[in-house]
Amino acid sequence: MSVKFKGDFFEKLQRIDNKFFLSKMTSEAGVIAVKFSKDRFRQKNWVDTSQEKWAPRKRKRAGSILVKSSRLKRSIRKISEGKYYVLIGTDVPYAQIHNEGGTIKASARVRAHSRTRKGRNQPIKVKAHTRKMNAKIPKRQFLGESAVLALRLENHMYDKVTDEIYKK
Repeated sequence: MSVKFKGDFFEKLQRIDNKFFLSKMTSEAGVIAVKFSKDRFRQKNWVDTSQEKWAPRKRKRAGSILVKSSRLKRSIRKISEGKYYVLIGTDVPYAQIHNEGGTIKASARVRAHSRTRKGRNQPIKVKAHTRKMNAKIPKRQFLGESAVLALRLENHMYDKVTDEIYKK
């Protein structure tokens, strides 16, 4: 995602002498982006040019959507940071399918076993077999490009650059 700056932003940025200012700005931009992404879990929507609510669960359960152990939400962080960029993301394996949506096609192996049912004397023998599963996961985006996030970053950086110039 690229942020488009208005007016004399780059002229003001060149007037700043501080060596650590750029690294501080990229670090702050990463924090804002991580907070924005975690806010999606609280508000249960994706905000770009318009709000896109997450699809509700099929089964009614207590708790928030996409939050059971909170592993996915906690895993969102700054992955890498450079002088002019910040990359945020997650290392949870199921994050991509939840963020983009899609179908999971898998087959589970069931081993041969015996089962005893209540009220019966003889155990029932279950043969080994495979069970095919197709799970459709709806798109519930929490990471990606957003016009609202770009505007927040632009305003934050513009304010910080202006404050740094007129601080002296």
